[in-house]
Amino acid sequence: MAQRTYRTNQIVVHWNSERCAHSGICLRTLPEVFNAEARPWVTVDAASADAIADAVERCPSGALSYQRLDDEPDEIPDEPVTIVPWPHGPLFVRGTVQILDRHGEQFPTGPRVALCRCGQSRNHPFCDASHAEVGFTSYPRVISDQRKEAESPADLEPR
Repeated sequence: MAQRTYRTNQIVVHWNSERCAHSGICLRTLPEVFNAEARPWVTVDAASADAIADAVERCPSGALSYQRLDDEPDEIPDEPVTIVPWPHGPLFVRGTVQILDRHGEQFPTGPRVALCRCGQSRNHPFCDASHAEVGFTSYPRVISDQRKEAESPADLEPR
C-alpha cells in the first residue's frame, strides 16, 4: 500500500495513493494545503485543522483520511450508508461498509470509498479513474424534480 502521512500537532492526514480516484476535489477545496505540483503535495501547516478535516471529508474515494490530535472528533461515518452512482464514473459510497473479496477477506475501508463501475480499474473493486481513459458512459437515473439544479457545477462535488 502506498500511503503517506503528513502531520502537525493538531491533525494527521493520511493519503493512500492506491485509493485516489483523482477527482481533484481536495485541490479545489483547499489549494494552499493540497497542491499536486509541490513536494510534498500536502502542507498541513498551511490551514487550520478544521479546514483540513472539512476538505478531507470531501474526498469521495477515501484516499485522504485524518486523525485529530487536538481533542476534536475524528470523522464520523454517515448513517445510513449512501451510494451515489456518479455520471460516467464510480459509485461513491459513504458510511460504515464492509467490502469482502470472493474469499470473504475484508478490504481495508474507511467512511468513504469509490467503487469501479467501468470494469477497467487496475485496483478493483476501487476506482482508479480508468473510466476517463476508456470513455465509460453512464447516465444514472435522476429521480429529483430538480435535475437542472443537481447538475449545476457547484453541486458536482460529492460530500
